[in-house]
Amino acid sequence: MRKTVLVTGASSDIGKAIITEFAKNNYDVIINYNHDLNSATELQKNIHKYGGKSLIIKADISNCNEVRNMFQQVKKDFGHIDVLVNNAGIAIDNDIYDKSKEEFMRVLEVNLVGTFLVTKEATKYMEKGSIINISSTDGIDTYNTLSMDYCVSKAGINLLTKILKERFPNLNIYAVAPNWVKTKSVLEMNPIFLQEELKRIGQKELIDPIVVAKKVYELTNSKLPSGSIIRIDK
Repeated sequence: MRKTVLVTGASSDIGKAIITEFAKNNYDVIINYNHDLNSATELQKNIHKYGGKSLIIKADISNCNEVRNMFQQVKKDFGHIDVLVNNAGIAIDNDIYDKSKEEFMRVLEVNLVGTFLVTKEATKYMEKGSIINISSTDGIDTYNTLSMDYCVSKAGINLLTKILKERFPNLNIYAVAPNWVKTKSVLEMNPIFLQEELKRIGQKELIDPIVVAKKVYELTNSKLPSGSIIRIDK
């Protein structure tokens, strides 16, 4: 029997890499997206060669009703999931005096609250298996002032991971915390700012999304203690 993985934010660079890695390893995949249907559809076409079943579901993970509806569709089409990857996230970078309450809250709602809401529903369909939360070293020690809301959200994900492993001892729950990853949004940043940040934290080069994807898949067969935070430094 094939296993099933659900990846939130799967139309992003990291999400696409994770979906592809699981599809290569004989998983049925559920591709969650919120805005970019074209990328989600292209991803589904690209993984068709690996066989197996794939499903695209649109849902804003910060919206309770949309999350519940997503899992109703999961229940109808798959009945269960074996792996959940909480990957969806946003960043709105600016100085504290330019950052509104609405911006700050939106980042927390997607990154942290969204992870909570999806996990809350997913665990109803998981007797065993793995939950991997995509965090960041910004939630540990590479944080910066322009991304304070993003950094706080990732620190929250790290602690949430540890709390969830207490609530769900039948599941293996981890957080993966990479440094800067080579994504479209990062490559579109001000190159001077990016180079300064890489130098500040001692990162020599951007991490390929495939590296993150392989680590996520590896954790589904890991003997590491549940609740562990796994850094990916480069």
